[in-house]
Amino acid sequence: MNSTLSRMRRGFTLMETVIAIGVLALLLTAFLAVFGPATTGLRKAISVQEADRLAAALERELVTLRPGGSGPSYTTGFDKAYNWIEQASDGSETVMLYQYRGNPTSLREDGTMEPFTQGGGVAGKDFVVQPMVRLRSDTLLMEDLNALDGRIFAAKLTQLEFSNGQLKKRESGGINPDPNNTGESLGGSGSDAYVEAVIAFAAEFFIVPNSAPEYVRQGGKFDPNNLTKPIFTRNLAVRR
Repeated sequence: MNSTLSRMRRGFTLMETVIAIGVLALLLTAFLAVFGPATTGLRKAISVQEADRLAAALERELVTLRPGGSGPSYTTGFDKAYNWIEQASDGSETVMLYQYRGNPTSLREDGTMEPFTQGGGVAGKDFVVQPMVRLRSDTLLMEDLNALDGRIFAAKLTQLEFSNGQLKKRESGGINPDPNNTGESLGGSGSDAYVEAVIAFAAEFFIVPNSAPEYVRQGGKFDPNNLTKPIFTRNLAVRR
């Protein structure tokens, strides 16, 4: 009986321990090889909610007329959207998206809040975090970035045209005034010459690698042409 109990209580041999450690190390290596890159990619990605917020902010700003703003004036929301899409697609402008701490007691001429640049403060009382979309050339962009909250994003906009019964991204910059090839012509220029009621476009969103105002300002080191891998893309549309 004592001999049997002794055999039952015997621990692992050195060889068995070495084999077990080797198997565990192999499994751990395989796990890291498979899930390591995925984890790294996940850190660089954004949540679905944040992606929805960015897309919604872009759609809203494209058709919002801001009186007394620092940028050009537009006749209608559709005219503004047309010009932004045209400029963003031909590379003459860059659409910037971000959030900043706005002062709810002080509004600018364009209807947006003055940036809250004081230290501290209570969210919802002293400042309100505002989603904002501006062109890179907008001088108010630099003011907002003094109260930046989070990261800066850039959006590339490309018109969608019908080709062989499918919507496809326009290969050249600018906007085709007759995207469905109807042969119709309205004359005029800009949005007045656009024959359809809707502009369909693809919006590619990128994370700007550096949020420093001096980096993203007009003429700064930020080069939108270096953005080649969007974090997400949405097909959107604006209507007259």
